[in-house]
Amino acid sequence: MWPPRIGSGWKMEETSLRKRREDEKSIQSIEPKTTNLQKELGLFSGICIIVGTIIGSGIFISPKSVLSNMEAVGPCLIIWAACGILATLGALCFAELGTMITKSGGEYPYLMEAFGPIPAFLFSWTSLFVIKPSSFAIICLSFSEYVSAPFYSGCNPPQVVIKLLAAAAILLITTVNALSVRLGSYVQNVFTAAKMVIVVVIIISGLVLLAQGNTRNFENSFEGTKLSLGAIGLAFYNGLWAYDGWNQLNYITEELRNPFRNLPLAIIIGIPLVTGCYILMNVSYFTVMTATELLQSQAVAVTFGDRVLYPASWVVPLFVAFSTIGAANGTCFTAGRVS
Repeated sequence: MWPPRIGSGWKMEETSLRKRREDEKSIQSIEPKTTNLQKELGLFSGICIIVGTIIGSGIFISPKSVLSNMEAVGPCLIIWAACGILATLGALCFAELGTMITKSGGEYPYLMEAFGPIPAFLFSWTSLFVIKPSSFAIICLSFSEYVSAPFYSGCNPPQVVIKLLAAAAILLITTVNALSVRLGSYVQNVFTAAKMVIVVVIIISGLVLLAQGNTRNFENSFEGTKLSLGAIGLAFYNGLWAYDGWNQLNYITEELRNPFRNLPLAIIIGIPLVTGCYILMNVSYFTVMTATELLQSQAVAVTFGDRVLYPASWVVPLFVAFSTIGAANGTCFTAGRVS
């Protein structure tokens, strides 16, 4: 019947409009929902994450490995300084990326923007299932070795005890970081402060002894240097292992307050601070021990404590344990942000 009635046309239009709205709702329901992370971390927390993640067990063990490859005190100190410069340059590149692409997840969003989803997914998968869990487990095993050592003087702790303590540490740290971002950040700040205590104690003790005239280990400090490419490469490898963690702040960019200021500033403050501490700690080690004695030591910091801090030498393994558990907490804190 022509022309059509106005009422029927209006009903058809209303029905199609309702159907369109329902279709839009169904499309929105299947779209991935994004999570808005709370910006709860300031500049101090950012510095603590960098310092706390880098300073783990490496500086208490690696001096032996670096020295074994260079075989002289002078080149050994140069390697530590050069590793710090390399770590700083790498972190500054990440600071530039972090202020351009303000997303959490570390390398994942940068690979996504530059190369697409496949390389980004491969990195994310490898990091989530291989890199982060293995490093987390290794750090917790180091923690359990230092904690259990005082209870088994004269012999090595049983492997069962070490593994059970490491498993307990993993569960505790994971629970803390799952409960609250603020709680995980608070724990990180506390352990970073604790590890800086033992770092400062070692540095001050060594510098006092150096000022008292204990400079014999620095005489002819370049004598017997090994300059082969293989030895230099291995020395850099062991030194850079102690600096591992300089990129961790980029995993939590979205949770930083004012990341355009705090991300690069935390990096500029944190990594040179670690570099200075590492060089001064090595100076302290060489003030107390000869190169031969340092190479024979199983744990350089513990040997230093036995010679300088006795009868309070027990504080060294205790605070080294704090240092390793702080590094483990930092690793877990950032691992949860891998996209």
